[in-house]
Amino acid sequence: MQSTEAKLRHLSMNMAVIGNCSVSALIDTQGDVVWCCMPRFDSPPVFHALLGTSSGDGEAGRLLVELENMVRAEQAYDQGTAIVRTRLFDTQGQAIEITDFAPRFYQRDRMFRPAQLVRRIRILHGHPRVRIVVRPGGDWGQSEPEVSRGSNHLRYVLPGVTLRLNTNAPPTYVAEGTWFTLHEPISLIFGPDETLTAGIEETARDFEEQTAQHWRHWTRRLAVPLEWQDAVIRSAITLKLCQFEETGAIVAAMTTSIPEAADSGRNWDYRYCWLRDAFFVVRALNSLSEVGTMEEYLRWLHDVVSGASGHVQPLYGIGLERTLTERILPNLPGYRGMGPVRVGNQAYEHFQHDVYGNIVLGAAQAFHDHRLFRRADARDFHLLETMGEKAWHLHDQPDAGMWELRTRARVHTSSSLMCWAACDRLAKIAFSLALPERAMHWRTRADLIHRRIIECAWSEKRQAFVESFGGSELDASVLLMAEVGFLPAHDARFVSTVNALESTLCDGPYMRRYEAEDDFGRPESAFNVCAFWRVDALARIGRVQEARECFEALMARRNHVGLLSEDMDRRTGELWGNFPQTYSMVGIINCAVQLSAPWDSAV
Repeated sequence: MQSTEAKLRHLSMNMAVIGNCSVSALIDTQGDVVWCCMPRFDSPPVFHALLGTSSGDGEAGRLLVELENMVRAEQAYDQGTAIVRTRLFDTQGQAIEITDFAPRFYQRDRMFRPAQLVRRIRILHGHPRVRIVVRPGGDWGQSEPEVSRGSNHLRYVLPGVTLRLNTNAPPTYVAEGTWFTLHEPISLIFGPDETLTAGIEETARDFEEQTAQHWRHWTRRLAVPLEWQDAVIRSAITLKLCQFEETGAIVAAMTTSIPEAADSGRNWDYRYCWLRDAFFVVRALNSLSEVGTMEEYLRWLHDVVSGASGHVQPLYGIGLERTLTERILPNLPGYRGMGPVRVGNQAYEHFQHDVYGNIVLGAAQAFHDHRLFRRADARDFHLLETMGEKAWHLHDQPDAGMWELRTRARVHTSSSLMCWAACDRLAKIAFSLALPERAMHWRTRADLIHRRIIECAWSEKRQAFVESFGGSELDASVLLMAEVGFLPAHDARFVSTVNALESTLCDGPYMRRYEAEDDFGRPESAFNVCAFWRVDALARIGRVQEARECFEALMARRNHVGLLSEDMDRRTGELWGNFPQTYSMVGIINCAVQLSAPWDSAV
């Protein structure tokens, strides 16, 4: 049995994510499920080992399969799916394979996506000895379950949820963590306290086959670039897994409280839907012709806008919850012992004026795309106009900005930029709907905001667009000016801004968000999406070879299964921050699409 110290040692960002758009789980390189929230992404975790345990028990908060005398492990996804296989090898060459997934497929004309994990274990070589440990916890690790046994199941009663493990492994051995020799394939189906309608092995096999088929059909429809196809497909699947399909909300990441840098205290809960992050997810998937995610998200976004009484929050719960009170949990030590562990996010109280642009941008394609089951119409446009009015009135007012500063407010250039984008896109939508008066109305406002940004955000001293009106500090977010169409990429001011940002914020291929001190001091880590924004900007201004080199360097820092977190240590390349981070996965897709050779160059 591994020691607690050994368990802690192999905690890192070398994890794979599985999910089905209802639940998700993180699986480390040795096949341990170390994080899983049920029955929703933002529920308390039932497996919480990622954030440690109050007792120091290395097996608490895990679902593990341990191979006796293990010396080596391998892990990879089945290509084009969200199914991961972990292979464990012992000192005698004996080996097992663990297959993990969450069921997802069409059944009876609807998507079947239960709050359930399936784990299948089979022999690869020899007669290996294994032990299976299932140690869920409740109330953020403060409650041990009440466990009862049946002939082929274990039942775990936790605060607010009762879970069942259906298995054809001996339930006594599982309950006691007893070593036994594996003679035949076994399966574990973990989820709601419900009986199965068929045999355990038959059910697990059928679920795996149908889930694999679903994901392969889904990825087959993606319009991927010629180059970096596998990376783009993995990123697209990961982004899709971050959508809570019941409502359409898209979470920023699956985790809470993984610090942005070692011992930084920058530990936040990202298991909610930021309108900003969700827009970028939708935009990236749309670029691959995957519009279903947008359609689901727009259901949720419509309810946000319809329910807003003027002010729109930058984030909401995946069930449209407005209050996300932030609190610190003292009982968990945190990722690798680096607390605090936070639940909730105080940013829901913020005023972040870019949100209105993100709403309009997120919905804009629905007015132009003829493939959609329900295209947006004039009624939707008039609802969006209320967001445009907010953008117009707030474009030159102080806010917390997209980096969510907690102790100061400024007129952030990025916020004003997105207010311009709201008015610009409303003008284009009005034109497409043959509403010339409204088109002129919004074009006039967009032009006025444009002039205001040019006048107030440009710094002659820095020869760059700066972080805030009248300010002097640099901020990577102004790189979005070209992406959202505010300036042509070859505009001398944008080119000069790129040069200034590179000399100030970049360390090789890595890029920090800003140069100013914030609530915690000066940021140490690089922010992955900023590095991808830089790659995009370099490509747009014609420095394509440099862009490709930076992109390849960033791609080399993905983990062993192609995933990225939010942040990176610019000295060591180690991944930090919540995981997997949608912003970062979006960056992979956007840059691959931007940089790839065209298909007609090969075919």
